[in-house]
Amino acid sequence: MALRAVSAAAAAAATRCRDSPSSLAAFSRFARRTVASRAEEDRDAVVDAPTTSLLGMSEEALTRLAREMGEPGYRGKQMHDSIYGMRKARVVDMALLPGAFREKLVRGGMEIGRVAPADVVSSPDGTKKILLELRCGSVIEAVGIPGDVPGDAASGDGPRRRRFTACVSSQVGCAMRCSFCATGRQGFKRNLDAAEMVNQVMALEDVFQRRATNVVMMGMGEPLMNLRNVLEAHRCLNADVGIGGRYFTISTVGVPNAIAKLAAHKLQATLAVSLHAPNQALRERLIPSAKVYPLDALLRDCRAYKKVTGRRVTFEYTLLAGENDSVEHAEALAALLRRNVGGGCHVNLLPWNPVRGAEETHARPSAKATRRFAEALERERGITLTVRKTRGLEADAACGQLTGSFVRKRRVSVGV
Repeated sequence: MALRAVSAAAAAAATRCRDSPSSLAAFSRFARRTVASRAEEDRDAVVDAPTTSLLGMSEEALTRLAREMGEPGYRGKQMHDSIYGMRKARVVDMALLPGAFREKLVRGGMEIGRVAPADVVSSPDGTKKILLELRCGSVIEAVGIPGDVPGDAASGDGPRRRRFTACVSSQVGCAMRCSFCATGRQGFKRNLDAAEMVNQVMALEDVFQRRATNVVMMGMGEPLMNLRNVLEAHRCLNADVGIGGRYFTISTVGVPNAIAKLAAHKLQATLAVSLHAPNQALRERLIPSAKVYPLDALLRDCRAYKKVTGRRVTFEYTLLAGENDSVEHAEALAALLRRNVGGGCHVNLLPWNPVRGAEETHARPSAKATRRFAEALERERGITLTVRKTRGLEADAACGQLTGSFVRKRRVSVGV
């Protein structure tokens, strides 16, 4: 299943690739090799009877569904209100609908698509990681990060705005194989659909008993390898759940031609590009997929994204002790961004969070080394930066630590 899905996606993208077909073909071969070892396991997975999730559907789509099932169109709005407003988790609980219609939906294989966490792991800083078991038996993780940020007096937010960020997974596993990332080390299984991504946000909201203000597609997986479903999840979270378009961040290591396709949609979301190295040789060592998508090509696409969307691109840089954290690395990074992207670049520095199985190869830099790198980068013109505070470390919920593995428990589903 996973192998066919990735192959089909790569083939479709290749027909649209104008500028670098050879790079895209190479990247496709890389992805196929990565998932090949998981294909047999995926084909043998036991999947429940076919169902259709209502979660992720717009009011217009729900209205069409109602009419196709012989119901008046206004039933679509009633379903929409039940799912996104009243937060009903089961079709049988949608009291706005007549009992006969609810029974018809269930008989037709319809479910809302809500899945409750199988486990919740908390960190002393307030961060919580939830584990969700999917119908196929795979487990994904999502993280809720509470915190306050300076408000905007002009908008009436007051001196501080209460922030609650939902960090969402886009795939089961990841094909990018980044050596320092727990998800990349476990390999790729399949893409998540829009309902599975939206459910993560709503499940986190249930756990925290508050509405999400921000969504970052920075959990398990490479979002731009699942662009169609990521875009649909973005649409739903923005239009149906009600999260502002400017409060989304979509992360990527870099997928040939995908940034241009994302730019064409002209979202208000921030694009966050994971660089982690100031030169091609080092980046290839840390990120195997970089071999088929060179830094210069990636950064040219970032420059074009800025021009097309008018939105800034941020660059993620994981600091690894003795590998990419010297003053010389900082200076080279600034020169690389100025040359290829232009002014106004913002870099997020993330001291590496330990990952089981990678601690013999990588190490977290000291606070002194982190400060030295940050100060060197601050001296460079045209560059701003933030040193990210580590959140959720005690719960293995920090950046790069999500794996989707836990002691298997009974799945808690609130299906129909």
